[in-house]
Parts: sequence; C-alpha cells; structure tokens
Amino acid sequence: MKEQPQLGVPPLGQVTFAMLGTALRRGVADLRRAPFYGFVFALVYVLVGLIFAAITLATGKSYWLVFAAVGFPLVGPFAAVGLYEVSRRLQRGQALDTLQIFGVILSQSKRQLPSICAIVLFFFLVWFFIAHMIFALFMGFSTMTNVSSSYEVYLTTEGLTMLGVGTVVGAGFALLLYMITVISLPLLLDREVDFVTAMITSFQTVLANPVPLLIWGVFIAVITFVALLPWFLGLFVVLPVLGHATWHLYDQIVAAGAQEHEAAQPA
Repeated sequence: MKEQPQLGVPPLGQVTFAMLGTALRRGVADLRRAPFYGFVFALVYVLVGLIFAAITLATGKSYWLVFAAVGFPLVGPFAAVGLYEVSRRLQRGQALDTLQIFGVILSQSKRQLPSICAIVLFFFLVWFFIAHMIFALFMGFSTMTNVSSSYEVYLTTEGLTMLGVGTVVGAGFALLLYMITVISLPLLLDREVDFVTAMITSFQTVLANPVPLLIWGVFIAVITFVALLPWFLGLFVVLPVLGHATWHLYDQIVAAGAQEHEAAQPA
C-alpha cells in the first residue's frame, strides 16, 4: 500500500550548529550506501550544465557564463528531491526500489512541488533578465565591444563595477530563493502541505535561526560554486551529499520540534 504523507506542518525546533555537522556526516554516509542514485541525479544536472555552457560558448557570448555561474545553482535544490526520498527510505529502513523512488518523484506532479519548481524557474528567468540589464548598463557604451574574446574588459572600472553589482544582486536572489526552499522542498515531500504555507514556513524558520541557516546557505553556495569549476564534475560528489544532508537537516529540525512541543505540554 502506498504510504500517504501526513497532513500539515509539523512543529519545527531550534537549529543548532551540531545539526549542520550531523547532517553532513549523514549525507556522506547516504552517498556511500546508495552511490547509484547520487550518480544518476547528479548526472542529469551535470549534463544540463554542460549543454548550457556549450550553447553559451557557441553563441559567442561567453560573458553569459558569468551570469550563468551565479544563476545556475538556483535550480539545484529542486534537482535534489529524489535524493531526499533516498535518504528518507534509508533512514526508515525501507527498500531502495528504483521504480518506487522515481515513482515518488513523478507523483509530485499531482502535488505541490511543481509550483515550487515554477517559482524557481521564474527566479532564474528574472535573474537573467536583470543580469542582461546590468551588463547593458555598465558595458553598453564600452569601446571594447567584443567581450567574448577580450576578457580584459572585466578589469576596467565599468567591468569591475558590473561584476560587483551583478554579484550583489545575484546573491540577493539566491538568498531569497534559499530562504523559501531550504525547508519547503523536503517539507513538501514529507507532508501534505500547500506550497505557499511551505514557503512561508521555510522563510520563518530561517528568520528564527538566522546564524546557523545562513551559514549553511553560504556553505552550500561556496561548495557548489567550487564544484562547478572543473566542468561541473565536482557535482557528482557535492550534489548528492548536499541533497542527502538537506533531508537530514530537515529531519533533525522536525525531531527537535517534536521534543520541544512535548516538553511544553502540561504534566
């Protein structure tokens, strides 16, 4: 019989730095226990990235790689949903049936997860639009127009300013998207909740635990960016570990919330 998700948002507890370390260790352990699924989900992401880079280079507009490097990781959390399911099954001692795992992912089309995917895609497209505007604003009147082959243009005052402004704006987009997805994605897989409630819950959880969760977000951004550098190949390790770890972080927050809720009940 198909397992039905529980209804509603569970109590969520306080996030500690110890949870982050535990989540990472459990993420590495899950990758070692089920490397096949980590490879498959990472392979899809790596192939998309390589195609993205190839098209960008083929158009002769390599400056888009600067914007893609910042914007591309924004879609990463959605790619990790299958990894959440693998970790959930490993944690509960359930069989890693390939058809069931991919079936869970497909079944999300009838639930709330596609709405989150649409929002992620919207953020990604808006970022590219704004990035193009930033480029045009600072480089549109540059005397060196062939930025695809004249990379020294980025070392000019206009180029450095463009990179600085683009980085700040891109970081703002990444931060907002992180805040509304870090908890909402595993929550939507685990529980029957509407996507708006899930996003609000995720945002509020980050606000309630700003230091550990923002450090976690910075860690994800940095290690993902480093993994992109050798032709996306580092994602074969980084993406599965982060995907599994995110599930375990969510699970610990839920467990802490249950303990806090029980402790608050009158004797």
